Amino acid sequence: MALVEIRDVFKSYWLHGKRIDVLSGVSLDIERGELVSLVGASGAGKSTFLHVLGTLDAPVAGSLHFDGTSVFELSDAGLARFRNRTIGFVFQSHFLLPEFTALENVAMPALVQRVDRAAALAQARALLERVGLGARLDHRPGELSGGEAQRVALARALVLQPALLLADEPTGNLDPATGEGIHQLLREVNRDLGITMVVVTHNEVLARSMPRQLRLQAGKVLRA
Repeated sequence: MALVEIRDVFKSYWLHGKRIDVLSGVSLDIERGELVSLVGASGAGKSTFLHVLGTLDAPVAGSLHFDGTSVFELSDAGLARFRNRTIGFVFQSHFLLPEFTALENVAMPALVQRVDRAAALAQARALLERVGLGARLDHRPGELSGGEAQRVALARALVLQPALLLADEPTGNLDPATGEGIHQLLREVNRDLGITMVVVTHNEVLARSMPRQLRLQAGKVLRA
């Protein structure tokens, strides 16, 4: 059984009285431990697809099974618990809390889940050291470079040890060299921790460096 099974997913929106079809019958399996890149033209619906995959947005039709569970059949509370415990997110903007240190930002999801504070901080420290920021634990976001802030965001996404990590243009605000560093870090985390990843990127070269490449086109997910 694949970790994620997507079947005949449709997603559309209404804008000024007109229906906009974004996903048109997407079917896809994602295996455990896979590292997948997703590319496509601007406006193709990559972020919409990621939001559905991450259960942030429900499809208008179709199903999403995660480890055999039909997640959109869960209650709202059950779906929120599933998302918090199972999926990590990294976005183009890091969305760090400016009043907290890097260590506190990374530990925050665990603290919200009422993990013991000492254990949460120890896990956050270990992850920041893993992403090369062991010397920046007490720095606030305003004292970090863009690349450093995105590394903190990645560590935060990993603190609850998710089964699936979704990254939406995680290097979009970074210069090419720094962006390549983030992509390399994602590959290392996938290899070393075995976390399944789907990475949306506009950078075709970086996308091709990942073992599996997909393209979103005309509402369908195709092999790139």
